[in-house]
Amino acid sequence: MYIGFYNHTKQFNKNKMFTDPSSPIGDDLMYPFVFLGQYLKKLGHKINTIDMKDDFKKFDAVVFIDFPGFKNKYFQKLIKNNFRNIYLTTFESPIIKPDNLNLENHKYFKKIFTWSDELIDNKKYFKINYSHKIPSNLNFDLGKKKKLCTLIASNKSASHPLELYTERIKAIRWFENNHPEDFDLYGKGWDKHNFQGKFLGINLARLNRLKFLTKLLRPDYPSYKGEVKSKKKTYEKYKFSICYENVRDFKGYITEKIFDCFFGGCIPVYWGAQNITDHIPQNTFINKKKFKTYDELYKYIKNISDKDYLNYIDAINNFLKSSDAYPFSAGYFAKILSEEITKTN
Repeated sequence: MYIGFYNHTKQFNKNKMFTDPSSPIGDDLMYPFVFLGQYLKKLGHKINTIDMKDDFKKFDAVVFIDFPGFKNKYFQKLIKNNFRNIYLTTFESPIIKPDNLNLENHKYFKKIFTWSDELIDNKKYFKINYSHKIPSNLNFDLGKKKKLCTLIASNKSASHPLELYTERIKAIRWFENNHPEDFDLYGKGWDKHNFQGKFLGINLARLNRLKFLTKLLRPDYPSYKGEVKSKKKTYEKYKFSICYENVRDFKGYITEKIFDCFFGGCIPVYWGAQNITDHIPQNTFINKKKFKTYDELYKYIKNISDKDYLNYIDAINNFLKSSDAYPFSAGYFAKILSEEITKTN
């Protein structure tokens, strides 16, 4: 088969998604697609991103990474020509791309691969997770852990009732006001103001192009240490991490964030998918929802015994080496997509 792909995040097109595993927001975040490309080629299939070819009719199937939107010229052309073998993978949350889970949009796709546990029927909807290059050797050097807690995330915001961006800021401000010696903040955008929304019909996000203005109006985060080149190497220096998804209470929405902590041997303080323990053992992370206040959470992580801490680390290690972690692997991701896309029925 000749399979075409198109990523809603345009920087990964022109076949870059198959050649470069790096990403501005995560270690090897695109590795599953690099692995998928290699996997399909080994099976004798041909792949390209569809922006590399003028004639889409040469493709036997086309896969969109996140819903492309009806203004996308490739999607328009496929629909107009009644192209049947269109597939969709959904990764972004509903607060970033609400059209991903709009069921009316799904009628254009033969099959959909999604994180949403509530849609899975293994007929039209198939389960995929944010997938990873899970290391075969895990050597957690606890001697590197010189500080208590960190948070690594981009500075974003959203006006959705289930967003967790606000909760991240609450956690940051609590540590800065109460125990600054035990907390460091990393990520993109904390050193500048982020314009959003509209005023008098004007899209304020356009002002983000004015770098001098975003710097002038930047909020003060004393705990901010800058961006990171490697989340893994940064997490290796900390015992715990505030690990909140962008959104809470969506079943199955488990992103790379908790695995980034695992790979660095850092215990995540997690808040996100309401059914997280259906997929990841509860003894591998600290459930933020069990603590009413940040005072309670701090007392727990500050005073944890060496034995209890090592129990978490051992549980993480055992999980990553077990078959339970396989659904989060690049191998599983490639297997499910290749099997379902290349079926002849």
